[in-house]
Amino acid sequence: MIRAYKGITPTIPATCYVDESAQVIGDVVLGDHASIWMNAVVRGDVHSIRIGAHSNIQDCSVLHGMKEQYGVFLGEYVAVGHSVTLHGCTIEDRCLIGMGVIILNGAHIGAGSIIAAGTLIPEKTIVEPGSLWMGSPGKFRRKLEEKDHEAIMRYANNYLGYKETYLAENRGEK
Repeated sequence: MIRAYKGITPTIPATCYVDESAQVIGDVVLGDHASIWMNAVVRGDVHSIRIGAHSNIQDCSVLHGMKEQYGVFLGEYVAVGHSVTLHGCTIEDRCLIGMGVIILNGAHIGAGSIIAAGTLIPEKTIVEPGSLWMGSPGKFRRKLEEKDHEAIMRYANNYLGYKETYLAENRGEK
């Protein structure tokens, strides 16, 4: 379901995939080739949400801001795993956000970082670029290596492939 809120309609380029079970509401802008998957909620009703090109929001994730304080801003090639909550935070380019992660208001995730599955990033936490964080509350574990950066891009590129398959199926192609 894609719907306007207070006269603002989501901006979704034709290159994007938004599953029919997802809800995308209000002040939401998707970059080219972004994808929103099954039962995800992207709720731009109290603040803006921006999802960069080639990024994906996987099944059952929730993106929401805090009124007049924090929006949700994702860079390019960000992979957001299943059942993630992103509330009023910023995630720079080429990040992998693992399944079940919670990132709270004012947190800032630096480019090329991995937030491991199940991690809680508290309010106003700053994650330096190229970092692995895990735990609840999340803690810095180590700087990423080249193989980690390759893994981030593999996840992002996998979802670009899935997106193309779903778009082709929606057009009736085999």
